[in-house]
Amino acid sequence: MSTQSDNQPVPAENRASGWVIFVFFLIGLIASLISGWIAFPNLLYSTKQQPIDFNHKVHVEQMGGQCNSCHFFRDDGSFSGQPTLDECKSCHMYPMSNDPDEKKFIEEYVKKDKEVPWLIYAEQPPCVFFSHAAHVNGAEMECGTCHGDIGQSTSLREYQENRITGYSRDIWGYGMLRIGEARHGRRHKMNDCAECHLKETGSKGDCFQCHK
Repeated sequence: MSTQSDNQPVPAENRASGWVIFVFFLIGLIASLISGWIAFPNLLYSTKQQPIDFNHKVHVEQMGGQCNSCHFFRDDGSFSGQPTLDECKSCHMYPMSNDPDEKKFIEEYVKKDKEVPWLIYAEQPPCVFFSHAAHVNGAEMECGTCHGDIGQSTSLREYQENRITGYSRDIWGYGMLRIGEARHGRRHKMNDCAECHLKETGSKGDCFQCHK
């Protein structure tokens, strides 16, 4: 029985079939990456708006540029985080401007003595602990180091919520390749914290520094 010599050229139709298979494989790979990194994350999150828009710039100017006028440390060292209705009432029992959001705030929340159900961008799972005191008081870090120039913002950005976990998208960022994060504002992933700790302390720290 005669056999084809190993030195004979591969038929053109076989080479063409190989290229077709490679092209389809490449298209499939690209489609998978796009759907996995871009399309699926966008489907995974729902977009919500805050119940009241908030102008940080106006408040910072009125408070003399101090973040701790509204975001302060309590006597026991814990961080107050989001201001309560009582803290806001000291200035907003009556409208101070023609801003429709301020009027809405007074009518729907102040007069009804009802806390605003703010959507918390940085709310962490119960297993995670973050100490503002360690960073602000201990390490003497400025608020803008992590939060960016939030004091100059005139409106709150949209809130994106994970449809499965119910947590904010800010916790994990806006893409595996960090595409779009500059557009959405400053956010931090765990690797960012580790890099900063390594730079400032010489160690990335251990898991139980943040995880309970």
